[in-house]
Amino acid sequence: MLSSKQEEFRRQTRNFIIREIAPSIVDYDLKEEFPLDNLNKLSNQGLMGLQVPIKYGGMGLGEVECGILLEELGRICSAHATIVGAHLGLCIGPILLFASEAQKNKYLPRLSSGEIIGGFALTELAAGSDVKNIHTSAKKVGSDFVLNGSKIFCTNGDRANLVIVFALTNKSHRSDRGITAFLVEHGMPGFTVGKVESKTGIRASTTAELVFDNCVVPEENILGRPGMGLMIALTALDGGRAGLAAGALGVAEQALDQSIDFMTNDKAQSSIVNRQSLQGMIADMAMEIFAARLMTYNTLQEVHEYFKRLARKENILRDSRHHVSRNCSIVKAYVSEVASRAVRKALEIQAVEGLEVGQPLERYFRDSSIAEIYEGTNEIQRLIIARDLLGLHSDKNDEEE
Repeated sequence: MLSSKQEEFRRQTRNFIIREIAPSIVDYDLKEEFPLDNLNKLSNQGLMGLQVPIKYGGMGLGEVECGILLEELGRICSAHATIVGAHLGLCIGPILLFASEAQKNKYLPRLSSGEIIGGFALTELAAGSDVKNIHTSAKKVGSDFVLNGSKIFCTNGDRANLVIVFALTNKSHRSDRGITAFLVEHGMPGFTVGKVESKTGIRASTTAELVFDNCVVPEENILGRPGMGLMIALTALDGGRAGLAAGALGVAEQALDQSIDFMTNDKAQSSIVNRQSLQGMIADMAMEIFAARLMTYNTLQEVHEYFKRLARKENILRDSRHHVSRNCSIVKAYVSEVASRAVRKALEIQAVEGLEVGQPLERYFRDSSIAEIYEGTNEIQRLIIARDLLGLHSDKNDEEE
């Protein structure tokens, strides 16, 4: 499925993560501390600019390699995968596809080097799954735009130096070219960080409220064209969902590995390794992970090809976009649920030992459920899937290319 170069990239990435990142993850989780040192280590390897072209300071790789990185991070810590996934997929991704050359030259080298961290601000109190219901507004004043409103549950929100913010620029056309995307820098007047959430899981990943109180953003910081925001947001979420699946795949694989190790170690071998009920759990986990892996990397390759066409400014039929979106929803929902089931089965096998604070499974248990919720709940993914299959797209203008 993967090329020899991609397999070598996986080997090198796994070895690096195990050696340099894994030793500190328990402390970061228990302290609920943002792992800046680990991000610097990833940056020094070029991994914070993985899919950025070499001319902008990146590694020039693709969505499959991004998936490999997120899978390997997911194996050791979902919080790290979440931080890097938001930076690569939800911030750098849209800039690569929709930014002007001046914007790319300004931001991509700094994002790639890890000098700055990226974020993505879409969700609002009254607009979680319903993107069109956002209330944050942007009004043109002279050569600038003035943003007012707030966003919630922003990954990297309090740490991000650059955030893609979505705001209404035409309130009478919410679903028809009424939303615009802005590149908002930390330190722009009127941009402040509100509440930083304390969470049960992915504790090393910060999740914050962002507040815009007459925030002045220059017109040249519009991403894409005015009114293009909804399409940019949905495109970013498609790629983000495929990447999220890769991270969840890593969780499922580690749960299986932990279960095999537990059942085959010396003290357990005589008592549980021959129990057919537990062997059945191991087999179920392996079958689902096998399917999840094929699904994840097939979808990542499809997203990679789709993004290349977008970058070339090709005319893409709406049906093609809906097909990609449907598949990204399928893989996000399926693999996140596979991960949750694998963790629960692993806990049944390890019982009390797996729930001790500081044990990997205890952390996976707290972390795994979020993958079924963020970047669109799995209930919403099922609606996207069903509506595409049934031809029930309600607004023909929502996702035009």
